[in-house]
Amino acid sequence: MNRNVFGVALCTLLLALSSPAEPQQTKKVPRIGFLSAASLSPLAARVEAFRQGLRELGYVEGKNIVIEWRSSGGRLDHVSELAAELVGLKVDVIVAAGPVDTRAAKEATNTIPIVMGFDTDPVASGFIASLARPGGNITGLSSLAPELSGKRLELLKEIIPKFSRVAVMGTSTNPGNTQALREVELAAGSFGAKLQYLDILDPKDIETAFRAAGKARADAVLMLVAGTVAAAHRTKIVELAVKSRLPAIYNRREYVEAGGLMTYSVSLADLDRRAATYVDKILKGAKPADLPVEQPKKFEFIINLKAAKQIGLTIPPNVLARADKVIR
Repeated sequence: MNRNVFGVALCTLLLALSSPAEPQQTKKVPRIGFLSAASLSPLAARVEAFRQGLRELGYVEGKNIVIEWRSSGGRLDHVSELAAELVGLKVDVIVAAGPVDTRAAKEATNTIPIVMGFDTDPVASGFIASLARPGGNITGLSSLAPELSGKRLELLKEIIPKFSRVAVMGTSTNPGNTQALREVELAAGSFGAKLQYLDILDPKDIETAFRAAGKARADAVLMLVAGTVAAAHRTKIVELAVKSRLPAIYNRREYVEAGGLMTYSVSLADLDRRAATYVDKILKGAKPADLPVEQPKKFEFIINLKAAKQIGLTIPPNVLARADKVIR
């Protein structure tokens, strides 16, 4: 009897050892799509800020999160294809680097969550219902800070005390342009300065705008919330400003890094870092419709002394002392 019991037990043990092990359930690694109309190399600081934000939340690319990087390299007509490609990959979240990318992602899907890296005015753009309750599948960051336009005019006044006429370049079709222009007009009234508004809707408008500014004897140039055309041709804008010997203040640091004089602007890198928190919340089950869109908290004042030297301009020490960064 004991021998029989032992034999049954031994057979049971051998069968257990020889049976294939139950397949272990592996945890799904979330996949993020990062969509950019611009080349990623000029956005290196922003990309690193996004990665840093993810690292701070415990995500390591290639280990517990996968990022599908997609860039059209400046080809705006190619962004929609890339958005559709990310949708086809069934990514968990799409991070849109800018307004053009958000638009393409919105047209590609109404179910996959979309996080805006930034948008000038997401309500006016038709991306969300309101900042507090976005609705739909889009949330993220807004870069709307029209009051900065008035501050830019104040900074121009500090470096050119006797200015009387300023050429204001913007894009009338861009959300936020009208509000930003209104802020500049209010500031100009207190200085007694005259503004010359010049619209940039097409690449050919850039040279036309600078010719008009020269003809009107403008003392300086102020860039409003510029659209995609101005952003794509920022090097040309910077070069024409230098050639015209016009002090210019821009709405994005990329202009200054391309050789422009100065910028007082929203820190897009900070917005990208904060975009990672939206990704984290969505991956943990939050719905974009319920995540309020946040506004900018960090701003940056950058001066390029090389550009100042090219146009024979001396920046007052008290202005230099307030700069977050000085390019020498």
